Amino acid sequence: MSAPSTDSVVQQQTKKAYRWSRENYSHNRRFLDIWSFVLKFLASTWLNKQAWSYRGGLTETKKSRRHRSQAIWIRETLLNLGPTFIKVGQFFSTRADLFPSEYVEEFSKLQDKVPAFSYAKVEAIIKQDFGKPIPELFRSFDPIPLAAASLGQVHRAQLHTGESVVVKVQRPALKKLFAIDLDILKGITRYFQSHPDWGRGRDWAGIYEECCRTLYEEIDYLHEGRNADTFRRNFRDHDWVYTPRVYWRFASPRVLTLEYVPGIKISHYEALEAAGLDRKALARLGAKAYLHQLLESGFFHADPHPGNIAVSPSGALIFYDFGMMGQVQPLTRQKLLQTFFGIAQKDADQVVSSLVDLGALAPADDMGPVRRSIQYMLDHFMDQPFENQSIAQISEDLYEISYNQPFRFPATFTFVMRAFSTLEGVGKGLDPEFNFMEVARPYATELMTNGNASNKENGSILGELGRQAAQVGGTALSLPRRIEHTLDQLERGDVRVRVRSIETERVLRRLSSVNLGTNYALLAGAFIISATILLVNEYVWLAIVTAIPAVVLASAFIRVLIRLDRHERML
Repeated sequence: MSAPSTDSVVQQQTKKAYRWSRENYSHNRRFLDIWSFVLKFLASTWLNKQAWSYRGGLTETKKSRRHRSQAIWIRETLLNLGPTFIKVGQFFSTRADLFPSEYVEEFSKLQDKVPAFSYAKVEAIIKQDFGKPIPELFRSFDPIPLAAASLGQVHRAQLHTGESVVVKVQRPALKKLFAIDLDILKGITRYFQSHPDWGRGRDWAGIYEECCRTLYEEIDYLHEGRNADTFRRNFRDHDWVYTPRVYWRFASPRVLTLEYVPGIKISHYEALEAAGLDRKALARLGAKAYLHQLLESGFFHADPHPGNIAVSPSGALIFYDFGMMGQVQPLTRQKLLQTFFGIAQKDADQVVSSLVDLGALAPADDMGPVRRSIQYMLDHFMDQPFENQSIAQISEDLYEISYNQPFRFPATFTFVMRAFSTLEGVGKGLDPEFNFMEVARPYATELMTNGNASNKENGSILGELGRQAAQVGGTALSLPRRIEHTLDQLERGDVRVRVRSIETERVLRRLSSVNLGTNYALLAGAFIISATILLVNEYVWLAIVTAIPAVVLASAFIRVLIRLDRHERML
């Protein structure tokens, strides 16, 4: 018997991987597939923490290698589970406060290029949404899609008025799949929230709600159309950025018709050079476009990978796909200004305080470890020249520090960091000497000088320094009166001083657990010896009765050991 050909093997693997695309979604089957993945993930995560599971002993290199292997397996499994989990993985690629850097890096590689669905289904969806068949709506319509993804596919067409367009059609029964998967994910969210390790310091319910909102917004093509219109308006005075026009007469929640704007993919370097375009200038233009989005309008493209950016023959940037957008509110920019002041002054206390105000850091009884982590960041990066710093390196170190700390980065913040890193990669592909921070320097200077690039009259650094000076002056003037009042209270005995040491309390709790475990072990040993003596003397029933408390005490002893192991990891 001859071996199967490579093509047939690939087809079989593809068929198995994308069985979710058949539309006959079963809640029970999805429940088994999804929970099997979760339980395998938890089991492998537990095993990775056990030193005895590493041949030759546990080392950081072996641990990192196993994390990388697990992260690759997770990415491939998410791809096989289909659209919901592809998008959840892409969402988690912006949440480095939840997962180690190896996981985040693999999540960011999730590509949702999947087999296209049939043209007959495209015809059926368009007729359902517009009440007319394709020939009545379009002069021509290419049945072969230009591209297919997990949420939909794109076809080239021409209107009866002569305009060339692309028609984005959503995958059939996608909402049904989302409803089933999100219902199952809700139960998984509850489990993770109550988990002693994964639930500590994390708001999984809030993450679930944010994930649901993001998913349903992305499959609402009318919402994407409004995003595209807003993006076009924000760049209406800049001819170096072009956004395709939306044809609203041919738009619905499942169908979106856009102007056909061909261009050279920004990562096709040879084609750019053949067209006579300056790659260095394009790299700087991409950074400039994103900084304009973030600092001028506050409305930015959250997924600027090379597939979503092209270049016109005249050298203008063309942006596609507006399903995932982010927005920075004016109030948030004002709070970020306080963070910038703390960073500029290397004041970890002020940075911690401003991050708590931003909601990016959960307040805790003992903020010492967090403060030390932030101080490390300030000392490590502020000693380097601004233009020599790399967004990718800063992001990587920030993610390493934030994991297992009480950081809870808002989606907007992590979208910005991921987009910055992506654009830096695009820029270095165009120009190996490209440095995003060097391009950002004049914008950062303007931000530090004006406080808010879009509202210069309200946020100057001189005004901020004046307010801080007034605050310090008021505190200094009131200080003698406050000291005198405190002394009066001490003389009357109205002030009680309570000293609390978090580290001491942890050690005392650990000692208490050790003592309790010792008692359990001694009692269990005594009962086991008694049961053995009774059994040797053929008092079988008495031996069984005596063995029962021995088993109970041994179980309690094991629980104490597990608790001690958990405390060791936390210290």
